[in-house]
Amino acid sequence: MATSTTVQAFFDDKTWTVSYVIADTASRCAAIVDPVLDFDFKSGRTATQQADRLIAHVREQGLTVQWILETHAHADHLSSARYLQQQLGGRIAIGEHITQVQATFKKLFNLERGFLPDGTQFDHLFQDGEVFHIGETPAQALLVPGHTPADMAYVVDGAVFVGDTLFMPDVGTARADFPGGDARALYASVQRILALPPETRVFVCHDYPPAGRAPAWESTVAQQRAANIHVRNGISEAQFVQMRQARDATLDVPTLILPSIQVNIRAGQVPPPEDDGVSYLKIPLNVIGAGRA
Repeated sequence: MATSTTVQAFFDDKTWTVSYVIADTASRCAAIVDPVLDFDFKSGRTATQQADRLIAHVREQGLTVQWILETHAHADHLSSARYLQQQLGGRIAIGEHITQVQATFKKLFNLERGFLPDGTQFDHLFQDGEVFHIGETPAQALLVPGHTPADMAYVVDGAVFVGDTLFMPDVGTARADFPGGDARALYASVQRILALPPETRVFVCHDYPPAGRAPAWESTVAQQRAANIHVRNGISEAQFVQMRQARDATLDVPTLILPSIQVNIRAGQVPPPEDDGVSYLKIPLNVIGAGRA
């Protein structure tokens, strides 16, 4: 099937994250999906090595960035959306239910009074089913909650960018034990994605490859239906929920969840500087894992 777009993937081997540049071939307009800001946890220093790879590609290809799309407020990497916007322009967008996530984490981190959980940190909040355009190419935002209440997938030109909802078939699906997560909702969201045409290309946001396999990030709906270890054809909702809840109970808290969420609910902006001119990230003590998160 002829396509009107190109997709370029950028893999970050420190966070196992895949970012994408989707380009409309006719207009040379582009969207960036799930960009990474480098962060060294030991020193608290940020860097832009991964984001600069995307910038170099955009400039080399002569693209105009219209959109910087977040599939959700990630817990495993910091977003470079704001930095990319400063360098390339474009509108930073996420699903409208980000407000639920913001409200949860404003309370958890006791954020400053001026932080409002209303989504205004982003330029656009997508509604479920909303159609938008990348140049001349139509795209659609789909609400796929379960991993978080706000997860979105983006359907573009015979492809779907699924964020953390699905992984490669031999890895399975996202966890559903974050605040607002729900295994039943995740199962329904996966089924919504798997109802797309079987030839639809599936681009994931992370890969955690089994031993012996190189990182990968593209499959098809047909391949996911046939082989996904968690939700292939014949796996019932009850079976999935039982598996997901049991597996999630064994998983560690993501290493970067505390710093990343504080940045990602602000559309990639670090917290405002305090009276010494320095921005700080908070680490709430004895809270995560105690039933309050």
